[in-house]
Amino acid sequence: MVVTLYHFPPSGPSRGALLAARAVGVEVDINIIDLFNSKKHLEEPFIKINPQHTVPTLTDGDFTIWDSHVIGPYLSKTYGKNDDLYPNDPKEKAVVDRLLNFDCGTLYPRIRQICFPVLFLGEIEVYDEHKVALDEALGFLDVFLDGNNFVAGEKLTVADCCLVASVSSIVAVGWDIEPYANVKNWVARCALSIPDYANSNQEGAEQYGKAVKRKLAAGQI
Repeated sequence: MVVTLYHFPPSGPSRGALLAARAVGVEVDINIIDLFNSKKHLEEPFIKINPQHTVPTLTDGDFTIWDSHVIGPYLSKTYGKNDDLYPNDPKEKAVVDRLLNFDCGTLYPRIRQICFPVLFLGEIEVYDEHKVALDEALGFLDVFLDGNNFVAGEKLTVADCCLVASVSSIVAVGWDIEPYANVKNWVARCALSIPDYANSNQEGAEQYGKAVKRKLAAGQI
């Protein structure tokens, strides 16, 4: 069966799913959905696959799933060589699930709160309260990483894949993560640990950063 990932490289969540696939080692056929320059995600063929018309979307034979925070665990459980990326132990799994939820419920929404209005609503400023909120989330992540090589401990998990895709997006926009030494070192560690990191994540993050910076007023970040 062919595993297909409907993917938009500038999208942090989409890159999180692709990084998970790379970490698992499963071959995926990548189908690009260009959210900047086309309406392919709103066309009937894609809506039949995903009525919510979001990326990333994964098809595995006749099974379809979307949202990077479930795609990574699914790929790990279905194709992983062991349970390192998404543990079976209930307590270890709960830690990874908590971190996946931290990304989708806290960190990424605060990044989106800053960047979505710039990309799609014509905003050219970033509000101070949104900056404070994002710095708070990065501060939480820095604490989570204290004494750990990866977010859930000493082993790379699918939570790292999602979170590093988010953090690399805002770094590419120009956000200063120097105050968060644990986060900065962890990003570098992920880049060395996840196969094909540069092509699967960094290139798309830089596309995202350039798109946001083009529309921002000078010196806004």
